[in-house]
Amino acid sequence: MGKGNAKIVASNRKARHEFFIEDTIEAGLVLKGTEVKSIRQGRINVKESYAAIENGEAYIYNMHISPYEQGNIYNVDPIRKRKLLLHKREIRRLQAAVMQKGYTLVPLTVYIKDGLVKLELAIAKGKKLYDRRQDIAKRDAERRMQQHLSEKYR
Repeated sequence: MGKGNAKIVASNRKARHEFFIEDTIEAGLVLKGTEVKSIRQGRINVKESYAAIENGEAYIYNMHISPYEQGNIYNVDPIRKRKLLLHKREIRRLQAAVMQKGYTLVPLTVYIKDGLVKLELAIAKGKKLYDRRQDIAKRDAERRMQQHLSEKYR
């Protein structure tokens, strides 16, 4: 993802723990004006959200954007489904990936790039409990080795 001048607004850190990330893609979001203002304030949550393909279009579900305080009548439902802006070939590629057993579309980060709100979407496969345990054990072993090395060269 080329986020050189992008400001990350929200990230789904649990996604990398619970899924094997196969591939990522950048998508735009169809939003209302008050939603953009809330996102700029960082009032967005992508932890429980997921994406799906419906009738040849990509949508994101359960992404919570808090209502904008000064928005009054222009505020919309905070967890409504939102359309993702992707090319047809990208949507077809995502749909083919999701049709494979065990694959899903998981949002990783929401960021503002050149004044536009973008979403990093991952094609991911769910980890089993034993996979997570292996990752934790490997991380602990690496941490112990680093501590041992740092103690040795003091």
